[in-house]
Amino acid sequence: MKANSLNILAWKKLRKDKLSFLALVFIFLCVLLGVFAVVLSPDSTPMANEMHIELATQKPLTKILFLEIPKQDIEQVSFMEGLFIGKPSTVNRIPIDKYTAIKNGVTYFPYQSEFMQTFIGSYNIKSQTFYFGTDIYGRDLLSRILNGIRISLSVGFIAVFISLFIGITLGLIAGYFRGKTDDIIMWFVNVVWSIPTLLMVIAITLALGKGFWQVFVAVGLTMWVEVTRIVRGQVLSIRELEYVEAGKALAYKPFRIIFKHILPNVIGPVIVISAANFAAAILIEAGLSFLGIGAQPPIPSWGGMIKDHYSYIIMDKAYLAIIPGMAIMSLVLAFMLLGNGLRDAFDVKN
Repeated sequence: MKANSLNILAWKKLRKDKLSFLALVFIFLCVLLGVFAVVLSPDSTPMANEMHIELATQKPLTKILFLEIPKQDIEQVSFMEGLFIGKPSTVNRIPIDKYTAIKNGVTYFPYQSEFMQTFIGSYNIKSQTFYFGTDIYGRDLLSRILNGIRISLSVGFIAVFISLFIGITLGLIAGYFRGKTDDIIMWFVNVVWSIPTLLMVIAITLALGKGFWQVFVAVGLTMWVEVTRIVRGQVLSIRELEYVEAGKALAYKPFRIIFKHILPNVIGPVIVISAANFAAAILIEAGLSFLGIGAQPPIPSWGGMIKDHYSYIIMDKAYLAIIPGMAIMSLVLAFMLLGNGLRDAFDVKN
């Protein structure tokens, strides 16, 4: 029986759908990149925010020499914080064009400068390749992109969780009890549904204030209506089935019937809509950051990166906006493909 359960059959169907399964693998890789972004990033400082204004808008694969001078005062952070959030650099990094070692020190020419300078003391010379180039503040764009995965996935996870909690709860109550309870809930749903999503998100964001966590709440509070309608529709049909009637005949309490007998049978459609909502949440967050009311600097957000560099699209440095744009597009496309695959997998007619 277990091998033939609907969930096992749905998983087998999903694996046969190569495009959807590839999208699932891509999403899993993005999650890993987001979790270990600090370890994988060339810039391991918090939020990949090491600036070198003189290196602004460098092209991809640019290689720069850095003179590294140890700092006297180093801020100590825990191992876990350094691993997942980042830690301040232990050296001052100065981009240089060339250098000459001297006794007890080094002479060097700062990047694109004609004035030679001398440093006496311990130092190190390292070369760094900026694989995606640098942004307008001279920050490593690859590191910012990797850290930006966290923002997009975090907004998606938390916003979908909020929308599922509200939507499933209201949908179950409305579909099971019907009558005036259903009328009131659906009236509220229709009112919220009639308000443009982006306008409502902007209004909630302005009410809660600009910030990282406010975006999660704002996006989540606008995505529950569709979940409510789908769950309600499923419950209206399920509540008439024999096992629900048997539960009522055995005098089970309504909430036991709802959460133990009805809820497990509406999970399939909810999973499908969650994938679509995840993609929508990523787009909404990017739109809010582009408008300047999403995640605030220096938090690396893909939408914020496009906002900072969209004027470069008509120049020879369009990649500064195209790279984060492609990141958004690829992740959203992956969730949409996964949603389509889940829809087909949970379709019992196939």
